[in-house]
This record gives sequence, structure tokens and C-alpha cells, in this order.
Amino acid sequence: MARGWRTLAVLAAAGAVMVVGAGAQAADPPLWIQHVQNYDGGISNGVRERLDAASVVSSGLTAPATAGLNNVQMNADCNPPLPQNETSVAYKPSNPLVAVAAANDFCGDGDWIGNTSDGGRTWATTFKDPKTSISTRCFGGDPTIVYSVRDRAFYLGTLCFFGDGSSEVQVWKSTNDGATWTDSFKASLVITNRASDRWDQTVFYDKELLAVDNNAASAHYGRLYITYIKFHLTPPNGRSDFCPVQAAFTDRIPTNNPATATWTNVAVVPDAPFADKGPSANQWALPVVDTAGNLDVGYALEDCNTAIDRGFFFTKSTDGGNTFSSPVQIDKPGQFADNPNPKDKLNPKKFRAPISPSLAFNAVTGSLEFVYQNNVDRQTSGADISFQQSRDGGTTWSDAKTISTAGGAAAPNDQFFPWIAVDEAGNLHAIWFDNRNDPNNRLIETFQAFSSDDGATWRSWDISSVPWNPDDGFFNCGCFIGDYNAIAASTQVVYPVWTDGRNSPGRPLGETDIFTNVEIGGIH
Repeated sequence: MARGWRTLAVLAAAGAVMVVGAGAQAADPPLWIQHVQNYDGGISNGVRERLDAASVVSSGLTAPATAGLNNVQMNADCNPPLPQNETSVAYKPSNPLVAVAAANDFCGDGDWIGNTSDGGRTWATTFKDPKTSISTRCFGGDPTIVYSVRDRAFYLGTLCFFGDGSSEVQVWKSTNDGATWTDSFKASLVITNRASDRWDQTVFYDKELLAVDNNAASAHYGRLYITYIKFHLTPPNGRSDFCPVQAAFTDRIPTNNPATATWTNVAVVPDAPFADKGPSANQWALPVVDTAGNLDVGYALEDCNTAIDRGFFFTKSTDGGNTFSSPVQIDKPGQFADNPNPKDKLNPKKFRAPISPSLAFNAVTGSLEFVYQNNVDRQTSGADISFQQSRDGGTTWSDAKTISTAGGAAAPNDQFFPWIAVDEAGNLHAIWFDNRNDPNNRLIETFQAFSSDDGATWRSWDISSVPWNPDDGFFNCGCFIGDYNAIAASTQVVYPVWTDGRNSPGRPLGETDIFTNVEIGGIH
């Protein structure tokens, strides 16, 4: 597949932003761009870095390639190669050798999508750009993938935003195992800031994640859920005064025209005007569906205008996403500390490294499994990966346990970007980035972890065949490698999927690709 990279549409200089393409030009930047330019945190990094990406023209394609041991580059690329980052992956339960992965794509406006039918040995590439609900240009981002057993379909959620102030959350559908997808002009529209004949610049939607009810006995079998963050932005500089978790659900996305689907949108956390800190200042909403058909949601209390996280909370819907329980705090006093840097930078690294929490449900034990980056022991072991668990549906949570260990103690240097999954036998699988093997705390390797006893004990190992330098990972700045990684696991095959810059030529065309480690046969 050949793909030429089109000139990036946003040029930022001297405090002004000009939108090029689609016949649009704005004299003043919309509030979401002002927010990104004026505040260290809030709107997520994947959105921010569309503004930082260099303006480069290229053409052609490179083919997927393997790189040592069982590491496989999953994505094809443009020529010269440009970054892909922020991964999601899901497999088909009836045939786990079939899987779909996705990531941000800077070769164009949207998302890279990969599909495999041989357990990850080889991947076909689709580059797909979204369009707004009025058929205009937009950037995609934060792709999220799930598989619906009832519908026999993969679903992909994506942001759709642009310099004209547009902000939407959309969903695409594939009924042929990821080979083809919904026409971008017929996307299922979850939420939009389109009001009458204009874009409401006071609202920006961010960081969406999908979940699906695959429990055949559930009253809501097949229901598709999506969570996202609603940033309310204010003039004159884009400051956000509240940013609560939202959710939406639908029972049907028609294959022939997904745009006709109807979504119900619900406030998981209520608006709280003039409160950019506190209960209605949120990020990282993580939805999972348990075996009772409940929608479980974990999320972070994160200031709307900085990257400071003040704790983790959990809420549950027992009526199909219509209402939610009072939130319960997950972290315990003295057991969690955020990175004190308001830009989420872990020195000496240049990129932002947020807490990147992940939530999974164990259908065998009934436990909720939660991992995140923790800086409570930063002075002695850097950023670590912590694990907490609930065995009573989220009412109470265990003490935090470090799972990024070496020789029984917390591993040295920084560990970050964790994700967790559970296979059908109840085994826990985790992935994270790790600096332990570099005395300078910079070079990145990917570690994987496994627990066969529901998190009581863990073993972990390095699955990278080579380390890589993030300073060479994003155009000329090395300032962005995504915000998270992903893993999906069955007893037949495990899919650890991560951002990797081993093939980057360095500045000014620093880039990252999407890699996996082929793990057919599962982990035992």
C-alpha cells in the first residue's frame, strides 16, 4: 500500500496558529489550541503533539520487518518514515490468532490500523483519516479497539479534532477482521461540539476508551460503551474550569451506515464550574464490563490545566451505563505519589510520561486489576509500576504493590506506560516501558509481567531485542512517544504492543514504529 504524507495542517508560530487545508483559515486559534499553548496539562499529549509535529512532505512506503528474536514491526510506513504511537489491541475470542491493533499516525491525519490472522507474525496495514460529521477535515487520535462477540465485529474509537475548533468522538466498524472499515464520512458519532452552524469552542472531548458487554446472559449483551473526558474551556486563553468523565452507550451500530446509530450520553462525574482541581477534574477514564454486565470505570483526579494527578477513583453502573455509584478512592494514604513535574517529565527524558493507569476485569476470580505509574519511592527507585486489586466489585482495594521489581526490590530508574490484561484462564499479563538497564535512565526497553495467582506473585522479563533512545523518537524534539502501551492476552497467544524508536534515523525526522513480540502458545 502506497501512501504519501501530506503536509501537516497546523503551523504554530509567534503565538498564532494558521489552519491550512479544507478551505479553512482561522485568524485566531480556537480555545483548545490556546489551552494547549498556555497550560502544561489537561488536554492529552496525543492532541498536543499534532501542533508540535514538523511540517514535512514525503511519499512511498516501507514494508513491515522483523528485528531480532521475536520482535516484529507491525506497521508499514510512509517515505521517509514518520511517527506512530499510542497503541491499542484486541483479539477475536473465537480465534485468538486474529487480532487488530491501532495507533496514532503522523504520516497523515489519523490512525494506523493493523490486522493479523497468524498470531502477530505478520500484519497488514491500513492508514485511515477521520472526517467530521459535516464531512470536513480533522485529526484522529487516541484510537481504541474492542471486539464484539454478538456483532462479530471489531470497533475502533477515535477522536476527530481540528484547528477550526471541531471536536468529536467517533466509532468505526469492521466485520471482516480488520481488513476494511467504516467509510470515514459515515462514522458513528458519539458526541460532537457542533452547535447549530458552528463549533462550540468552549468544549473539547479527549481520551476516549471503548468497552463492550460480551456476556451472553447480560441484560445488555452486545452493548458498546465509551468513556471520554469533557474539557470546558474559557476565554481569553483556553483555561479549563472543569473536565469530568463522561460515558456513552449504544446497542447497535448498523454495518451499512454506522452514522445512523444512536448514542446515549451520561455524565459519570458531574460538571463543577470554576473547579479545575478536585472531584470534577478528571483524566484517564478506564471502562471495563464485568461478568454481571456492570460497567466498571476507574479514573484519575487530574488537574484540568496541569498534569498533576491527585489520586485514583472507581465508580460502577449496574443499569447499563445510565447511572453511576458514588466514587470510591482506589489509592491509599501514603501509598501513591504523582510525578511532581507539572508537565509529566521524568528527568532526564524529554518526553511527557503520564501515570497511564490501566484497569482489567478477571472473569475467573471476579477481581478488578489496576496498574499505574507510581512515584512514591522516586528518591530510591525512580518511577515504579504499582498494582492494586479489588475482590468485592470495587468497594475496597488492596494496598499498592510494586510489580516492576529486580531481585525482590523495586527496579532502579524509571518504569512507566503500564497496561494490564487478563486471559480466559484468569492469568494476569502486564507490559511497561523500563529504563533499568541504562545507567543514564534514558534508553527504553519493554518489559512484560505475568501472574498465575491473581496478582499475589509476579515474574517479569525484558521482551525488547534492542533498547532505543527516545530523544530520537519524534521529529526534531524527542518530546513525544505517546502516552501508553497496550496488551491483549489469551491462553493461545499474547499481544504486547508498544511504541518503539529503534529504527529512527534521528533528527530532524525522528520517528517511532509499533512493535510486538510474537508469543503464540501464550505465557505459562
